[in-house]
Amino acid sequence: MTPQDFIHKWKQANLSERSAYQQHFLDLCDLLHHDEPAAADPEGSWYTFERGVHKTDGKRGWADVWKRSHFAWEQEKAQEPRRSLYPAPTLPRRLGKPGGNALRFTTIS
Repeated sequence: MTPQDFIHKWKQANLSERSAYQQHFLDLCDLLHHDEPAAADPEGSWYTFERGVHKTDGKRGWADVWKRSHFAWEQEKAQEPRRSLYPAPTLPRRLGKPGGNALRFTTIS
């Protein structure tokens, strides 16, 4: 997938987070030549979608995509309030038209 293909596809998308986040992440993997979760970890023990996580406040939460010792990824609609799994610097990215998807990417040490 080229950057232009990625932008064209996701600029037009008007999908909910639930219906789009896995395909969006897989397209990013393709664009960046990064392993996809199921190919890299068929058992889902260290790199997977929908992973329960412990937040730093002691509560439980969910990461849309999780890779042990690398990141927890939460994707949300841009207009929704943002939740943080970890109090670390994040890099929100807006794709497409206003009100489109926003990403929250948090690195885990």
